[in-house]
Amino acid sequence: MDRSYIGIPMGDPAGIGPEIVVKALADKTINEKSKPVVIGDKSTLEQAMVFCNLNLEIKVIENVEEGDYRTGIINLIDMDNVDIKKLEIGKVQAMAGKAAFDYIKKTTELAMAGKLDAMATTPINKEALKAGNINYIGHTEILEDLTDSKDPLTMFQVYGLRVFFLSRHVSLKGACDMVTEERLFDYIQRCMKALERLGINNAKMAVAGLNPHSGEHGLFGDEEVREMEPAIKRANELGLNVVGPVPADSVFYFGLKGSYDAVLSLYHDQGHIATKMVDFERTISITNNLPFLRTSVDHGTAFDIAGTGKAGAVSMIEAILLAAEYAPKFNKK
Repeated sequence: MDRSYIGIPMGDPAGIGPEIVVKALADKTINEKSKPVVIGDKSTLEQAMVFCNLNLEIKVIENVEEGDYRTGIINLIDMDNVDIKKLEIGKVQAMAGKAAFDYIKKTTELAMAGKLDAMATTPINKEALKAGNINYIGHTEILEDLTDSKDPLTMFQVYGLRVFFLSRHVSLKGACDMVTEERLFDYIQRCMKALERLGINNAKMAVAGLNPHSGEHGLFGDEEVREMEPAIKRANELGLNVVGPVPADSVFYFGLKGSYDAVLSLYHDQGHIATKMVDFERTISITNNLPFLRTSVDHGTAFDIAGTGKAGAVSMIEAILLAAEYAPKFNKK
């Protein structure tokens, strides 16, 4: 089997990123399905193995072709940018925020150069980024800038449920204001193209309603009638198989059951709650419309348990495996 090279930036060194990385790479499935390359700091990974009571071999490499992709070996591009004596586990630190950014930047450079087939990211901390004078609020914004991409699409996947988002990190009031015919029409087209690039052809997508019962024809709000229905009609006229607006209290359930290939959520929490209630650990984030495929765990740095070895690696494992599954299809397009 031709396995894909998956780049894994280590994440915030003070958080659980290093621990979930070493735990994930101890799972034999990872190397059976992919060729994982960690971009991080050797001393931090060694410390994480102590926390997790693991004994893996770290092989420092310069190029991905030098790696030994067998279970029990961590192939590492060592940035050597953490002073382990000064690192305070579980705390916001400028050094850690800057290091986390450096890992993402290096992984992006490798992916843009065609050395990696996909990226599977670990948690970073917004406060640590700010302390390190890194003026971004998250991975998506960093990758958008580093790759000169416009408004990347976020998609969550948990089992068979795929959820796109019309808006991300804005207030609820601001998100409601963004439910316009033109924005929705644009996003429907982009979501359908993203599904096609992931190998899901002739997809059927549902658009979630904004108001209770999708507004009941204007009784509980008129956004569905005024903005959403015209956008969906225009998409149908282009030949796109899009339905809705479907009330948000049922659309995600039917998406999970296979009635739709994807659901377009209208704001952050609408889709986050739906997916995470299905399975918090197996909800994986995929960033579309970048030059390369990016998957991610969908949890934070968990400073409260960092350094204890308690952090579960299920989400990290799933993120790597999903990247390996989609990468061949994504890179063919």
